Amino acid sequence: APVASSLCVQYTHRTVVITGGLLAFSGMALGFFGLNIVWMYATTGFLQGLGISFSWTPAISIVSHYFSKKRALANAIASAGECAFAFMFGPFFQWLISQYGWKGSLLIIGGIQLNICVCGVLMRPLASSCLLDASHCETETSPGNGASRRDKEDRSPSMHKTFNWMLVRRTEFVLYAIFGILAAMSFFVPPLFLVPLSYSLGIDESWTASLLSILAMVDFGGRLLCGWYANLHVTKTIHLLAMTITLISTSLMLLPLANNYLSLAIFTGFYGFFFGTTVAIHITVLADVVGMPEFDSALGLFMLIRSTGGFVGPPLAGLIVDMAGDYRAGFYMAGATLVLSAGFLIILDRLQQRKKRGSKIRTKPEKSTLPYPSLHILKHQ
Repeated sequence: APVASSLCVQYTHRTVVITGGLLAFSGMALGFFGLNIVWMYATTGFLQGLGISFSWTPAISIVSHYFSKKRALANAIASAGECAFAFMFGPFFQWLISQYGWKGSLLIIGGIQLNICVCGVLMRPLASSCLLDASHCETETSPGNGASRRDKEDRSPSMHKTFNWMLVRRTEFVLYAIFGILAAMSFFVPPLFLVPLSYSLGIDESWTASLLSILAMVDFGGRLLCGWYANLHVTKTIHLLAMTITLISTSLMLLPLANNYLSLAIFTGFYGFFFGTTVAIHITVLADVVGMPEFDSALGLFMLIRSTGGFVGPPLAGLIVDMAGDYRAGFYMAGATLVLSAGFLIILDRLQQRKKRGSKIRTKPEKSTLPYPSLHILKHQ
């Protein structure tokens, strides 16, 4: 992710996305040969994973650059495609394997991933777009004022040519990164243990598979609804994120209380819905925390730091489940970790409010020391 972000600021988002599509296709196509497990790690694992990162990171970044007023809704709609295609392609992949075997399926899936290059070609370069920032979208310049327009474009986020590694020294970014680590530790746990938990309750395998479909559908609805609500600007986005995280943790704490398919499906639906709302706005909150000029660098660093939570969370939950001898323990661990992550969001919000009040005090105009108000004009002269 940070490599992809640094390439975006050096070149263009379009170039990086097209490169990612080619790498993803190459990884799947070379995996067709299936020489040994090391070969599969290097091709379908590393090479395709690198391509997906090169595609996903710039795509998320450029959406935030394109939209300013409706950024939350745009990110929600863009991320909702993940749920829709995950729901449809799961059965499709199984059909491919049954018809063409795993080798043929790799080639077909690689061909599908080549469409990433088409998506990259359709991305408008930021340097020639007026959709970079609110000031660009809403400020019109006269034909004779071309110099000032060029000056604004020179100061646009797309003209930053260095990757800002020093963001790790900013307190606001560090607090949000810690939130990301703790959240990632929890988000991977429910899909991992949901199916084993249903089996332990004696639920039939066919019904168990439907739980994942329910999860995908309500996730899709949650993303769109939260993006629409965030676009109304009724609630501050960081406050909305803290609320959704709290609701996710509550649903995870209640999910182990399920003792049959109906109750398990209900709690799974609550979790999936609130998970979708969180995914819809967490990138928007990152843009609000660091600002758009530093967003590309921040997104790459955030994804790098957050991934450590994805590495640690599932093994830790597995260890807790083994020690407790019950799959419910994994859900309790995930819920408690999310509560802790919400605490860092609250600290971040308090810090931002304190800095905002401090800036208002510093910029407050001084009162006139002249004895008579009628002499104010003399002071200005």
